[in-house]
Formats: sequence, C-alpha cells, structure tokens
Amino acid sequence: MKAVIQHEFGDANVLTYSDIDIPTIAEHEVLIKAVYTSVNYADIKKRIGNKGKGKFPLMLGLDVAGVVQEVAPGSPFSVGDRVIAFPKNGSYAEYVVANEKLVYKIPDNLPFEEVAAMPTVSILSYMLLYEIGHVKTTDTIVIHSAAGGVGSMLTQLAKLMGVHKIIGTVGNLDKAPYVKSLGADMVCTYKTFTEQVLIETANVGANVIFDSVAGDVTQRSLECLAFYGTLVQFGNSSGNAGTIKTSDVHSSCRNVKGFSLGTTRELDPERLLPAAEKVIDLFATNKISLPIAKVFDLEDAVLAHQLIESRKYVGKVLIKIGDY
Repeated sequence: MKAVIQHEFGDANVLTYSDIDIPTIAEHEVLIKAVYTSVNYADIKKRIGNKGKGKFPLMLGLDVAGVVQEVAPGSPFSVGDRVIAFPKNGSYAEYVVANEKLVYKIPDNLPFEEVAAMPTVSILSYMLLYEIGHVKTTDTIVIHSAAGGVGSMLTQLAKLMGVHKIIGTVGNLDKAPYVKSLGADMVCTYKTFTEQVLIETANVGANVIFDSVAGDVTQRSLECLAFYGTLVQFGNSSGNAGTIKTSDVHSSCRNVKGFSLGTTRELDPERLLPAAEKVIDLFATNKISLPIAKVFDLEDAVLAHQLIESRKYVGKVLIKIGDY
C-alpha cells in the first residue's frame, strides 16, 4: 500500500511517499481502508521530534475517516461500516489499524470529507467545554487560537450552548471575520487580549480561558482570569512552556486544568465514546460544521505540512487518501 513515512526528524521534506506492507489486525482491532485523514498541529510537532529519541520508520496522523475492511472475531463492527477512528500507528496510509474502543460508526448522510475534519478537534473541543472547563451559559470565555481547528470548534460549540460572551484570539486580525462568523462576540490579538478582556468584563476577567498556545500567553491569560475562574491548558503551539506561580492561583481561587486527548486515548479510551457520539450527531444534524481550508493528495503531504506551519489558513487541512 502507499503511505507517507519518515526516517528522521526535520522539516516537511523528511516526509516520504512510499510503498509499505498492509498492516495486520490483532484481537479487538479493525482494519480500515482510509478515505481521508486530517492534519493536526500535533503532526508537525511529532515530525520535528527530538533528536536521538525517534523510533523509525515513523508514520504521522491522529485520525482517519474510512471503511472497515477486516474485523476480529466478536467485533461490534462489520466489514463495510463507515467509521471515524484514531489509528494506533498513524493515519497517513491507505490502510490503518485501530483499537475497537477508538472506532466510531458514522451515519450514511455524512460525507467523508465533512466528517474527516471532525475526530480530533471536535471530540477534544466537546470534552474541553463540558468536562474540563465546565462552562456555564452565564460565563465569559476566551478561546486562544480561535481560527484553528480546535478553536473553530470550541467557538461553535460555545455559541450553540448559548455562552454569554465568547472572546477569540488570533495571531492576525485578518482572521477576525472568520472567527466572528463562527459565533465569537469579539476577536483580539495575542498582544492585546489581556487588556481587552478586562475592559469587556469591567475588570472582573474571564470565567474560563482555553489555552493551546502556552508560553507567555499562559501568564497573560492568568492576568485576565476572574477569581474562581479556570484556565484550561491543552497544548503549547508556541513551542514554549507557560509559567504558573502558586501565587497566581491560591489567593485568587483560580483553577488550572490540563488535558490531553492523546493521553486519554491511551489511558482511558472509553471516556471518548460519549463525546464522539454527541459530536457525530451534531454534525449529522447540521448544527455544527468545520470549514475545510484545503485538501491535499497523500503524495502531497509535504505541502499540507507547509501550509499548517505557515498558519495562513482557517479551518481544517485534509489529506485525501482513497475513494469509496
């Protein structure tokens, strides 16, 4: 089968379009014929890697949309089922293997291209909003990187929920119209959000802030987080760790919560099922959607990565792998 793999860490050019063997399944696994995969910022970080700590050849990719081709005895799935899944060894390939606990059936009325944008960002966003952030309709919330995949979905879900005030941040205000079209009440830059959040809330601050950027954005988020507010930290796209002092939280009664979808997939995969079922239904009933920035062929994965790194896009970037 065709796949995109890498044999070293580095820039996008380390990705190689290659022929490899079709993987085999074990107990409680399914083989999926891939139709689409999405490109996530986590793919970029993994591709760049940490010299001396790689296990090669390496295949990237967090999620897949496709059709079940083979099942293990007693499987809850059948050959021909249309599914989304989190494969165990990457998704940049024509065939992938996934644990049954991380495979979810999708209805026939959902086009593969639409649903392919969903798995990672939508399930993560739903869990962040409802399980981790415990957002209430009366809250003012801040969503960093609001034009990205997770930010786009968080904004839509918050709007659908009826959250009082949704403030999005972006690197460039050219993306502000897009973020507002998703439901944000206000959009500002990473440089100005602290002051603008305090102005918008009469110096009270935001109740919940969703931070996937880290670095100094984390510290400035705490400066505009309300007493008893919650900072939800779930990434570090800036490449720098944020710093939190005990004095930032104890006297103000602020909370800092961390969450990783990758860790949860590994340690508690059953926890994802309720969120997956909910967002699949929301997509199927056209209550939420994710704009597709661009679709690349599998052999052009290098170009997909370069677009992600440029940050000159909004919505989701997809890789088309096959037809069905």
